[in-house]
Amino acid sequence: MASWKYDKLLERLISKWPAKVLSLVIAILLSMFHRISILEERYFSVPLKVETSGDLLPSGPYPKVVRLTLKGEANVLYPIQENDIEAYVDLSKYNNPGLYRAPIQVQKKGSAVGIANLEIQVDPIEVMIPLDHSLTKVVPVTPSFRGYLESGYELSNYSLEPSQVTIYGPVNIVSGINDVTTDYIELTGRKENFSVVTKIINKDSLVRIEGSLSVTFSATIQQSIVIRTFDRLPIVLTGLKNGLLARPQINFGTVKLQGSQIDLDAYTPDSSLLTLDCSDVEREGTYLLPLIVTAPKNFTVVRYEPLEIPVEVVKQQVVNSD
Repeated sequence: MASWKYDKLLERLISKWPAKVLSLVIAILLSMFHRISILEERYFSVPLKVETSGDLLPSGPYPKVVRLTLKGEANVLYPIQENDIEAYVDLSKYNNPGLYRAPIQVQKKGSAVGIANLEIQVDPIEVMIPLDHSLTKVVPVTPSFRGYLESGYELSNYSLEPSQVTIYGPVNIVSGINDVTTDYIELTGRKENFSVVTKIINKDSLVRIEGSLSVTFSATIQQSIVIRTFDRLPIVLTGLKNGLLARPQINFGTVKLQGSQIDLDAYTPDSSLLTLDCSDVEREGTYLLPLIVTAPKNFTVVRYEPLEIPVEVVKQQVVNSD
């Protein structure tokens, strides 16, 4: 009797088994589709770290940031922060410069650790990265300026502290760097000494500047010193005794004066600038007299011409009215 019941049960189980298996598969698939449909996605952009060995460093362009797609249930997905997932490329097995292809790997940290049903997709999935030997170099700091000083003033001297820095990076890049520059230092409208703190600009992300990026710039400003030429200035005769008449062969001269631009812009020469002193002339004749330049004290006479002028001196004719 028991054997008969067992046979009947087995017969019922194996009857129409293809349909039953198909129903079971469909049920499993529906369960999976339902589970997938309730999963949510989050998107992160995280920095890509490059792990190398020895003194090798990345020496050319490569993606500095990668895109991560996280899939999981909402209750475990949303507490995860960007710094809980680290993306990296392991090139530590390479010991010589070259161009290498490697997959991007991820490592879970913080709140992402221990989450089993967390799917992480990386874009791109692999990268090509060139490697080269490292180089350390000391280079000067060069200031960058913007604008112009107040008219009539000039930058006579400046200093930077520090005046040089140490840079570190791949040989192919560092060997071509001769200096580093500061952020723009504004000069517009300045006419007095000044000091500002500014930053060094790192123009290449593959190069590291050691120490602080802040520098102190100190400037000394003075009035601009220029040389200006004054042409066709009248030459005035002085000291000529009564009864004598002088006829200079040259009546105009040229003077070059050096001084501050502001003073020279405001200066207009007067009749006392160029003179011939005739006080030693006693009688008629031709005399070679030196040209005398009497410039204001705030100017320096750079050059003038002529140096000497022939002057003919004659007695002044007295006209008789009778």
